[in-house]
Amino acid sequence: MDTKKILYGRKLLIVDDEPDVLQVLTEMLDMCKIDTASTFEDAKKLLETVDYDCTVLDIMGVKGFDLLAIARKRGIPALMLTAHALTEESLYMSVQDGASYFAPKDLMHEIEVFLADVLEAQEKKKNPWVRWSKRLGDFYDKRFVGTDWRKKEEDFWKKKLKDYSGL
Repeated sequence: MDTKKILYGRKLLIVDDEPDVLQVLTEMLDMCKIDTASTFEDAKKLLETVDYDCTVLDIMGVKGFDLLAIARKRGIPALMLTAHALTEESLYMSVQDGASYFAPKDLMHEIEVFLADVLEAQEKKKNPWVRWSKRLGDFYDKRFVGTDWRKKEEDFWKKKLKDYSGL
């Protein structure tokens, strides 16, 4: 997958209350057109008025789940990027509330790949959670100490990971 080709010229909104995270992501994604916001209020205003190809939302500090609801209403795919909310509950809530991806800040250096996964899945009308599961499933198995996190909500994950290509 040519991530730079997929991302080139895409309009992104990146929301995080940490200025260094905004700076690093902006530099890493220099092939995109990027707006940034460090507060809920600024992000809300941008999400409600600007058309984005995708948004990257921190969960803590900027009311990421509230912003996810706005993005979802506008049809803007959202990648949740978090450090402090890297929990089974936040993952489940992100999926349930309509996020397209859930990535740890520990792997922020792979943001191009994660965003390309989301945008490519959207273009091909495929489920981004299938690629997420293949790419990050082992990470979460280690983070959540085994596969019990999947088994707790087995029916939910089976349904969520079903590929809906061709719809």
